[in-house]
Amino acid sequence: MFILLLSSIKTVGNNKNLTVSVIIPAYNEEKTVANVVKVVKSLNYIEEVIVVDDGSTDQTAQLALEAGATVINHIKNRGKGAAIKTGFKSSKGEIVVFIDADLHNLNKNQINNIIKPIMSGEADITKTKFKREAGRVTELTAKPLLNFFFPEIKFDQPLSGQFAAKRSFLNKIKLEDDYGVDVGIVLDADVMGMKVKEVDIGKIDHVLSSLNELNIVANEVVRTIVDRATAYGRITMIDSLGQYIRMEILGLSLASLGIFAIFFIRFVSLTIGLVISSIGVAIAIFYIVKIIRISYNVFSRSEGSLRNLKTFLKMHSPIIVSGLILLAMITTLVGSVHVDDGKISIEPNSRNLIIFNNPTSNQTVDVRGPYTVDSAVENEYSSIRMPTEALATLELNYGDSIYINNQKYVLNQTLPGEDNIMRVPYNARNAMGLNVGDVISDGDIRNRFNNFYSEKALPLSGNTRDVNLTEGVVIKNNMDSGRAVDIFLNNVLVSSTSGIIHNGTYTVYINGNKYKTINFNESSTNSTYYVQVGSNIFKIEIGGTTISDMEFANSSTGKFLNFIY
Repeated sequence: MFILLLSSIKTVGNNKNLTVSVIIPAYNEEKTVANVVKVVKSLNYIEEVIVVDDGSTDQTAQLALEAGATVINHIKNRGKGAAIKTGFKSSKGEIVVFIDADLHNLNKNQINNIIKPIMSGEADITKTKFKREAGRVTELTAKPLLNFFFPEIKFDQPLSGQFAAKRSFLNKIKLEDDYGVDVGIVLDADVMGMKVKEVDIGKIDHVLSSLNELNIVANEVVRTIVDRATAYGRITMIDSLGQYIRMEILGLSLASLGIFAIFFIRFVSLTIGLVISSIGVAIAIFYIVKIIRISYNVFSRSEGSLRNLKTFLKMHSPIIVSGLILLAMITTLVGSVHVDDGKISIEPNSRNLIIFNNPTSNQTVDVRGPYTVDSAVENEYSSIRMPTEALATLELNYGDSIYINNQKYVLNQTLPGEDNIMRVPYNARNAMGLNVGDVISDGDIRNRFNNFYSEKALPLSGNTRDVNLTEGVVIKNNMDSGRAVDIFLNNVLVSSTSGIIHNGTYTVYINGNKYKTINFNESSTNSTYYVQVGSNIFKIEIGGTTISDMEFANSSTGKFLNFIY
């Protein structure tokens, strides 16, 4: 069979001394291995020979050792490719050569002819062709498959076992563990665009293989060619069903692209969008008919087993996903249809992805809105029903209040099934410039409520069950520098808030009545104020700087803090 020999070759007359590793595995080749080793060692530039004994049961290893080779042993037979990989990992040369071990009449000129084209720069890989009696696997199996999948490969003997290649190339490819290693190297080299030269080394004799052995070789060669054809896209480029599936996906994608362009890409005209969609729909309909027909034929000729079903789903899953994308887009658009005085309008609105730079409550990402404006529920003149996500964007809670044109509106929950509906009374809509049916994106909601005064509840912890606390803030649509405010009871922190605060006066209330006016100066690093609420004495500390999009209400705007008991 084969030997692995490792040799260092010092080239003479070149600018660089190149080393060469000759790798050849051997399995039960006691009749030929010693002669092959001696021929290799007869070359005056050979420094080392390594024979990989691939689990031989005869005297292969001993005879190779006596012939002057260093022997690496596999405990059991692992295959030609596995032995080659073992030798390759043990080698050091910049050029690696593979020589069969079952050669009867090998001579040193043949080895030189394999190596020289790479050393001279003519090729990156050399493979051999030679006159021989046998070649059944090549002619009946390898060549027909290669001509079908890789028609550009025109070698006379693609399976010859004698190779040489640059180590830099071999490091980039997968070496097969069996007889597919030879053709695998050829196919990888072809696809990677390497320079491959077929070298004629004259007459050479192999040990003839039995029919059973040839069957094993043929199976492994076929598997390698088909695997490479699959990996390099040669199968999917020629099969009918694969072509139909690709064209169907193209049609669905064009239809989706056209619809998307009509509604979301401003510089694409309506006509162009309709043309793209129409072409996509036509292609999709044409090829879905073909796919249904060929799929029916496949299933009607089989037993319809679970395995066939899994294969069917795997093949057709790209179509299913593309179809679902198109269906989702169409249903979204249908859900955005508005009919007004005989005019049909389609006004799609995308949801808003929120990414928090400073996450609160471990929340970093959320999807919110859009919100559709509707009229208030009957007799609800002083309340606004608002979705939870909109409240979160405004940093308010249910029960808080917003003042619009000096009228107080309490924030309430939405009605069942109206998760994205914002019900706003008539007077508030007029003041905000809103109409029934308007759609507000989550990114725009703070603009709509910008500069509105709000009273929001502050949670109190500890022994404060008989006291409630609200703060007055003005909603802003941009972040600005502010201050943290901490509230203590008996020197225990019971609540914290923050907001933008400017020089001026801020009024503290008890039960809605003025209690104390605070004169705040931004130059102060820490200001402390005391408020007696019943038997409780609260301490208010205006502390360090922070960033906020809420502005504390000053004395002319509203109630800075309001203690209720």
